[in-house]
Amino acid sequence: MERTSSIRRKAVIRQHKAEVMIAGEQLRLRLHDAKLIKDRRYHLRTYPNCFVAQELIDWLVSHKEAPDRATAVCLMQHLMDHEIVHHVCDKRSVFKDAKLLYRFRKDDGTVPFNMEVKIFMRGQRLYEHLIGDKNSIMQLREEQAVSYQRAFPGCQLIDWLLQNGEAESRRQGLGLCRALLENGIIHHVANKHDFIDSGLLYQFCINFRRRRRLSELLNESKQDNDGGVAHEDNHSDSPSVECRHLTTNSAFHSVGSSKDLKQVTSGRRGSLNSLQLHSAAFPPLVSSTSVTRCNPKSVLRGTVTCEKLLAPGAPFIKKVLTVLGDTLGWGFVVRGSSPCYVQAVDPGSPAAAAGVKVRQFVCHLNGQCVLYLDYRTLNRLVMTGPRTVVLEVMEPLE
Repeated sequence: MERTSSIRRKAVIRQHKAEVMIAGEQLRLRLHDAKLIKDRRYHLRTYPNCFVAQELIDWLVSHKEAPDRATAVCLMQHLMDHEIVHHVCDKRSVFKDAKLLYRFRKDDGTVPFNMEVKIFMRGQRLYEHLIGDKNSIMQLREEQAVSYQRAFPGCQLIDWLLQNGEAESRRQGLGLCRALLENGIIHHVANKHDFIDSGLLYQFCINFRRRRRLSELLNESKQDNDGGVAHEDNHSDSPSVECRHLTTNSAFHSVGSSKDLKQVTSGRRGSLNSLQLHSAAFPPLVSSTSVTRCNPKSVLRGTVTCEKLLAPGAPFIKKVLTVLGDTLGWGFVVRGSSPCYVQAVDPGSPAAAAGVKVRQFVCHLNGQCVLYLDYRTLNRLVMTGPRTVVLEVMEPLE
């Protein structure tokens, strides 16, 4: 029982982190739509996909996301503390209502990759698949004479994982389900049990599709300072009562000054990332002791032109890949121009599941030739197109 209580406390903390991640991602998408996130120029240097703090505070107040500027600053500081937003040069750990440039880490590929983030991404993907399944195992069920919406037996979830290739064995499926529970993604309906391969009922603690209001983050912060108060989510899609707490972990040092900024362009996102994570071919862009780079070094091993790709007998193989995007995106990053290439792939993303790999060259997108476009135009086509992306790529022969 003591171990179960400890796991539950940790799950509540991790669940709150997940809620903050979702709220931050929803805000990022809205700011892209509002064109507040743009490439901007400062001291003869262009900073891609960033926003001016002062303009963002104006937007938060005008859109009633915050009642006043001081509250809006607190909200953004909360996102900074959770490493969702950062100063473009990592010279400030405090969010200021001034003409300073900040950026979402998802827009420059510096999201810290750890097991919690990986489990969160996996849980979200599973939730999306289950919620969209016509014969979903998430149904109205009863345990101990109490009814629970969108509940599923533990044994059926493991069966589903095996049938859909999410686990290779029941043991592996059980391990995944226990990790989801320990990270606050799922829980026993009455919070009385760990995950067991049995008929006990479980639910997702998080409704990934519900829109979060930023003001909720500060309310939860106050509840945590008061010793932790249960918060009931009255949204119709919420499966259960959620208890949330606040943790912070700022990781940067403060130096620097502010000056006026000049806007350069009004482009949309420069990346297609769900989370830009590193692999053996793509070194990590950020660590706890290093300064991040705005434009990571190309992963290509040499210069490749369109003529070289299309030449008879060229050492490339053509593949057609279908990527079904989730609520965080598609999970890959493109760079370059004529041709564009895949710079990074999130290992737990829809792109990775579809077979997208680093150093693939993008030739066609949804039947349209994109071989001679730059990555910004390609990004825009993906963002404004359907959720399902069909890619024709050229992959180097190893």
